[in-house]
Amino acid sequence: MAEALEVRQISLRFGGVRALTDVGFTVAQGELFSIIGPNGAGKTSMINCISGRYRPSEGQILFHGRDITREKTNARPKLGIGRTFQNLALFHHMTVLDNIMVGRHHLLRNNFLTGSLYWLPGVRGEELEHRRRVEEIIDFLDLQAYRKATAGTLSYGLRKRVELARAMALEPKLILLDEPMAGMNLEEKEDMARYIVDLNEEFGMTVVMIEHDMGVVMDISHRVMVLDFGRRIALGRPEAVLADPHVRRAYLGEEDEPEAAPVAAPGREAQPPVRAVS
Repeated sequence: MAEALEVRQISLRFGGVRALTDVGFTVAQGELFSIIGPNGAGKTSMINCISGRYRPSEGQILFHGRDITREKTNARPKLGIGRTFQNLALFHHMTVLDNIMVGRHHLLRNNFLTGSLYWLPGVRGEELEHRRRVEEIIDFLDLQAYRKATAGTLSYGLRKRVELARAMALEPKLILLDEPMAGMNLEEKEDMARYIVDLNEEFGMTVVMIEHDMGVVMDISHRVMVLDFGRRIALGRPEAVLADPHVRRAYLGEEDEPEAAPVAAPGREAQPPVRAVS
């Protein structure tokens, strides 16, 4: 399967602080790939590097074989990369419909002059096509009842769904989801998980997701990468990653198995075990 994303030994520093150190991985086209780890592990920093919000100190990021490491942030949507944010970034005074329409800004070919000539068939046709695509997204995410509601009046779970809709409106090849289920109740999480799976399977979008809910991650991900203190400590299928002792220690807080106490020979005092130092 072709690679949609290749991250080559990315490091990110803020002054003397290393947020990421030599992190590398690939994401296949059509894959649902999750990044997990404790708070401060570097998950959002990695998403920010891919989306262009941060520029890596070292390493390369390739998108469908194209080096995008130095591409500007506003160029990424045009290449086919969309994202949601950990903290909601909606226009709260605008309607749900208008928020989603904003997501199609890079697809608009009209300028100020042609926009003022809405009566022309070509201009009107393009506008109608954009609205048709937005209506499809509204139907897909069950937002019909809220399409004219002001975004700021919606519940937190619904606003998360609207932000996903806006990212979908970009028609991305790769969508980056930064904690899409944070702050949701169980029912909202189940709905969001279903939308993400359908987004991946029905729309064919490649998904890179950060999420703290281990149950959801293990249920819907094809592969999982674990970061700890900015380093990759595991990568693989969900069941293998969950069984990895380094992951259980770093992410789930489990302790190492205690070593058996040494048994002294008769007449001799027991000595502590000697640990190898590398």
